[in-house]
Amino acid sequence: MADKPSLLIVDDDPLIADTLAYALGKDFDVMTSDSRKNAVSLVRRQTTPPQLALVDLGLPPLPHQPDEGFALIAELLAHSPSMKILVLSGQNDAANARHARTLGATDFVGKPCEAEGLKKLLLHALQMRAAEISGGAEPDGELLIGASPVLEKLKSQISQYADSPFPALIEGESGSGKEVVARCLHRLSWRRDKPWFALNCAAIAPTLVEPTLFGYSKGAFTGATANKSGYFEDAHEGTLFLDEIGELPLELQAKLLRVLENGEFQRVGETQQRTSHARVIAATNRDLRQEIKAGRFRADLYHRLSVFSISVPPLREMGDDKTQLLAHFTRLYAEQAKLAPFTLDRDAIELWRGYRFPGNVRELKNIVIRLTTKYPGQKLSALELEPELEPAAPPEAPARAELQAGPPGDPQTLIEQAQRHLQRERHFNLDDMLKAWEQGYIEAAMRLTHGNVSQAAKMLGINRTTLYSRMEQQDRK
Repeated sequence: MADKPSLLIVDDDPLIADTLAYALGKDFDVMTSDSRKNAVSLVRRQTTPPQLALVDLGLPPLPHQPDEGFALIAELLAHSPSMKILVLSGQNDAANARHARTLGATDFVGKPCEAEGLKKLLLHALQMRAAEISGGAEPDGELLIGASPVLEKLKSQISQYADSPFPALIEGESGSGKEVVARCLHRLSWRRDKPWFALNCAAIAPTLVEPTLFGYSKGAFTGATANKSGYFEDAHEGTLFLDEIGELPLELQAKLLRVLENGEFQRVGETQQRTSHARVIAATNRDLRQEIKAGRFRADLYHRLSVFSISVPPLREMGDDKTQLLAHFTRLYAEQAKLAPFTLDRDAIELWRGYRFPGNVRELKNIVIRLTTKYPGQKLSALELEPELEPAAPPEAPARAELQAGPPGDPQTLIEQAQRHLQRERHFNLDDMLKAWEQGYIEAAMRLTHGNVSQAAKMLGINRTTLYSRMEQQDRK
């Protein structure tokens, strides 16, 4: 069993789950779950996360809608970015398939499907996973591919901050390559020959975070049968990468802050002080300042982590880097699969350049994997490429329409409303009123985009730096 690739099957129909487990059990080490909550709990209990997942979209409590399945894809990839996810669903319309792929799913298979066909797709996904992992061991200069101004700025920051002993905070959207940046910081520093440890804070049960980071003594808790060092101790003078730092429980944030300040920590169940000189690099796709306002993240820890702050640009801002990445991954995956690489004709290249890649580099890689498999050695047209891309959202999406429903659009109505307001208010202040409106819109946009500053700025019709500036002005008040 230990030699078989691990596979998680998530389906609320026990007959389907059991049938697939039986049919695929000869080739995979299978575990099953019937809901998003149970699947995440199951994965968190594993010492090593599954290499593959087969996920239904229609899961309880909304079995007739794809929302739970979409959420599970995002959670599984937050837990283990290298996991390859195939969606197997009866909700197999083109929009669902495209959105699942945008979120990071490798492929989408409609029900019903023959087990032998699924096996071939899973083994191919496993092969592509191996290619990605081996690709992560490329020379330093090849880890960040492209020459756009925003990428050159990122490379410059990495070179500038690499040798520093101080913490660094990497911010960016899901799938944008934050761990690649962290590895670059490590490899370009004097610590390159020292240990590298990475912990995904979203991938581990809250009760296990402390013993994982700091270690524990024998008998400290049930199951602690021997003394064990933690990541801080093992990293010593190397680098400790804490991904999804926004998921770290509040009670542990204070202990992390102490290590960052003086290097001191204790194993769980011990009173002995230990010291680590590891450099901490943290990453998040959340806006931690909004998390601070909501009481979910400590302000002092944020300021300590962000001595150096690095923003990883989304792929849509990287111009023609998209085509360089296309060439790189086409060559990589074709070599790995021992297939002839595909190419794109002129119209398809233009479509590729104009696509915004909401799932960032992760989405781009998955698209290349699928095209490599479907069209080896072929030149593709825009007509053949288009089904792999998610359509752009309509200009007036519901969330934006709701946001714009604040002040009335009709000037005469606005004047009459303002007149009634002025008659009621004895001490009216126009500046205060405008600031209140601005703050309300900013907070609404941040909620609608789940703290994503770039998307919020786009929704508000301003650039990201302007939004940051106005948020900082509000924080100072």
